[in-house]
Amino acid sequence: MDQISDFIVVGGGSGGCAVAGRLTEDPNCSVTVLEAGDKADSWVVNTPIGVVAMLPTKLNNWAFETVPQPGLNGRRGYQPRGKMLGGSSSINAMVYIRGHRQDYDHWAALGNPGWSYEEVLPYFKRSENNETLGGAFHGQSGPLHVSQLRSDNPYQQIYLEAARQAGFTINTDFNGAEQEGIGLYQVTQHNGERWTAARAYLHPHMGKRANLRVETGCYVTRILFEGKRAVGVQMIQNGQQTTLRARREILLAAGAFQTPQLLMLSGVGDAQALQKLGIPVVHDLPGVGQNLQDHPDFVFKYRAKSLDLLGVSVGGGVRIAREFGRFRRERRGTFTSNGAEGGGFLKTDPSLPAPDIQLHFVMAMLDDHARKLHLGHGYSCHVCLLRPKSVGELTLASLDPRAAPLINPRFLEHPDDLEAMVRGFKLTRKLLDAPALANARSSDFQTANVHSDDEIRAALRQYSDTVYHPIGTCKMGVDAMAVVDPTLCVHGLQGLRVVDASIMPTLIGGNTNAPTMMIGEKAADMIRGKSPAAAVPVLDARSQAETTMA
Repeated sequence: MDQISDFIVVGGGSGGCAVAGRLTEDPNCSVTVLEAGDKADSWVVNTPIGVVAMLPTKLNNWAFETVPQPGLNGRRGYQPRGKMLGGSSSINAMVYIRGHRQDYDHWAALGNPGWSYEEVLPYFKRSENNETLGGAFHGQSGPLHVSQLRSDNPYQQIYLEAARQAGFTINTDFNGAEQEGIGLYQVTQHNGERWTAARAYLHPHMGKRANLRVETGCYVTRILFEGKRAVGVQMIQNGQQTTLRARREILLAAGAFQTPQLLMLSGVGDAQALQKLGIPVVHDLPGVGQNLQDHPDFVFKYRAKSLDLLGVSVGGGVRIAREFGRFRRERRGTFTSNGAEGGGFLKTDPSLPAPDIQLHFVMAMLDDHARKLHLGHGYSCHVCLLRPKSVGELTLASLDPRAAPLINPRFLEHPDDLEAMVRGFKLTRKLLDAPALANARSSDFQTANVHSDDEIRAALRQYSDTVYHPIGTCKMGVDAMAVVDPTLCVHGLQGLRVVDASIMPTLIGGNTNAPTMMIGEKAADMIRGKSPAAAVPVLDARSQAETTMA
């Protein structure tokens, strides 16, 4: 391996893939991507239903846990993170969601020019290759394939009919003019296969672009500094310690957990905390590891006597064998399912400016992240709180870079979060108890006897956990706790940027995978000194209606 390149990207996840893919479009710019996992371009990864095999295991998965959570009755939460090229885009449910326009406008209002909705929309569009949707909100020529589901599951229509019966609006595009409503998710798939960030931004160019080098099985242990400038990294690969140097910049894209961990191990963080651990301080930056935010999530679970739903039974096994044949012939059917096929964004209070809860309707009865299996078949429905007030932190557990950090999202510690989840529980149950879904189940697995607010609160504390969207631990901003500036450069240091979900100052209203790729796209332009992609003024649904009426 060459010991020097222009840029070193630490982490081959969604942000790292996007920024590396775009930077190497310039043949005069050399990039080395370092990923701790493997290439993982296998049928297990690329077959959408393969997520069931990876999520509850350590297969291509860091499989972290939180510290005990008082808000969850002292339980440890599960925190899966992708460990392979593509990062968590290789083990997620492939849901393509960008968030609400107010999320990005809020980022800009916090002192981050260039990050408003109209300014980030062009990067979402540049990334996207949507097979069905175009117009003002969608791209159709980007590297990231986005498609309709190809599972042909009849429960999709049962879910939509229940929504109509319960009085909810049907939304055919959660990334369009209006986010609110119930609908089916678009997914990051192409021809019925998972389309990871690596398949979008790296795989087409590996071995073809001489300026792109991708190394797997690399554990980066420390960032190297000369004064206040980042100049290289130390890493372990195949049991050997190696030093790599960067002519221009180190780009940290190891995710909301491991980017701050690496910074702290390298002497960047709260000086007093680092000194107590015996880490020489390179730069006092107290915000590193702080501002951890995540979506708390509760799952309704129902048994149903339908082989259209994933489950454990003799008949289900026979059907799966038949569906595998269909997948091989047609790239359709059960093996193309992302699991969470139905979606929804709802307001627990009509006066809210944006939906505050999100639903994921799953074609299986998932219990404890699929780590607990039950005989039979069923379906589930997640409800998560999109903008919780509980804020946690990530700290070092050890000086060993391979040891997991201490992850403390503080789920449901703010009392307002629990009450908002109670309202979300009731709203979701209204949908699930509509005749179409009520008639499709045989029993309620966990919440049949949960009715009063106190019973709902108890159930929420007993069963809630993450829906896999940690962000914020190297937040972007200009205040004393900000870690990076609006160009993603680490405050007070040179030659070092962060390009992953840790830079998000606040949670977005939705899944975080597509926004992380957007961050990578935008970072590449800022690094190259290119003019920002032209902002595209678009009207929200209310403004469009007012313009039409006028």
